[in-house]
Amino acid sequence: MNFTKTTEQSSHYEHLEQMSVKELLTNINNEDKTVPLAVEKALPQIEALVAKTVEKLKLGGRLFYIGAGTSGRLGIVDASECPPTFGVPFELVNGIIAGGDKAIRKAVENAEDNRKQAWIDLQNETISANDVVIGIAASGTTPYVIAGLEKCNENNIVTGCITCNEGSPLALTAKYPIVVVVGPEFVTGSSRMKAGTAQKLVLNMISTSVMIQLGKVKGNKMVDMQLSNDKLVDRGVKMIMSEIPVDYETGSKLLKVHGSVRKAVDNFKK
Repeated sequence: MNFTKTTEQSSHYEHLEQMSVKELLTNINNEDKTVPLAVEKALPQIEALVAKTVEKLKLGGRLFYIGAGTSGRLGIVDASECPPTFGVPFELVNGIIAGGDKAIRKAVENAEDNRKQAWIDLQNETISANDVVIGIAASGTTPYVIAGLEKCNENNIVTGCITCNEGSPLALTAKYPIVVVVGPEFVTGSSRMKAGTAQKLVLNMISTSVMIQLGKVKGNKMVDMQLSNDKLVDRGVKMIMSEIPVDYETGSKLLKVHGSVRKAVDNFKK
């Protein structure tokens, strides 16, 4: 299949080793500024995938991210932050990386080229037609991810993707593709840079908008967040104080008794 892999095209900059630190930082920053504009062009695609994901999760489904290398790690980061931020069960949003958990820290040789393993990994999570699987691959050519989505399609599981190359095999496989064309990287082929930034932005948008649609935010506050450290407890007390007429001490007591901002506020108002 012939398509233009812009993530692999030569950098717009030459002789990087001859640049000063200031020049390097300025030029990297200039390239990074283009990423949100590229994401903006993909908003209709993101909206379609979010809407379908909300529909499935409201019916009891789960969300899975699958990827390799940087892309897989980004999916794991996003998934792991949903429970503490929104108070949802750990199994609701899941990140799976080619090569297993050891690949989170160190590259696992040839893991991304294994076309059978993604479906095995998903079956280990008892994947079903109630779920949504989003494949993440900057190049759009990662065999692990593409084959995983192909098997999901065969089993009537909703598939989406986040990639940075138009017309890539991954974009053509996913039923709800998101394609953010960021162009050549500052360091040629280093897709952990602009492509990785684009993927992180899109993941933020997906998980945050899904959780808001599921009722996990009230006003603009994370009322279901887990109170796992002193900073979050303090934030929770202040949220309570902004919702009901109590002082800090009373808010702290309410939070301790009820265990969440939402429950504290709702019970006070009864």
